[in-house]
Amino acid sequence: MADPVADEPGVEAPARLDDPEVRALLGALNDQLDQLEAMPGPVSELGLTVVAGVAEIYGQALIRTLELADPAAVERMLDDELIAHLLALHGIHPESVEKRLTRVIDELRAAVSDQGGTVELDRLDETVAVVRVALGARASRSADVEHTVRRAVMTAVPELADVTIVPAGSASATAFVPLEALMRTATSARLP
Repeated sequence: MADPVADEPGVEAPARLDDPEVRALLGALNDQLDQLEAMPGPVSELGLTVVAGVAEIYGQALIRTLELADPAAVERMLDDELIAHLLALHGIHPESVEKRLTRVIDELRAAVSDQGGTVELDRLDETVAVVRVALGARASRSADVEHTVRRAVMTAVPELADVTIVPAGSASATAFVPLEALMRTATSARLP
């Protein structure tokens, strides 16, 4: 199918951003929304209302896209980091929070293990993921690793309110809950 924008004389189609560029853009947008929310007054309220309205329109478009897509296309969409993030952000991601959280922790674990470190999910407290991180001798600075872990988890599971990083080996406020137990609990809670 031809791109109508690209076919128009003098109009270039927008360049497709790669995943690191999308992550940087999402991070910048989140920072800007935080700044907007912190500003008092009617202009910031109007700005937030406009952003919410645009997000609702795009969410409705995504719902229609999922309805029209065949299962193979939906699977390819879920493999795209940006599309998966937007589906989760709009509450229409077909995979559970637990499944996406497991996947991102596994990816982080593999990346950190190359440097001799570990990343494990300690628990999921409603909308807060508690992640244990231990750095190896070859690891980057602790703050850099924690920032990377937090950003990766929030990108994969934007429904979370926060990600708390605790050092591996420190006492947890509650007992360690294996992810399998969380998944069983979430599954049994959905059954009638």
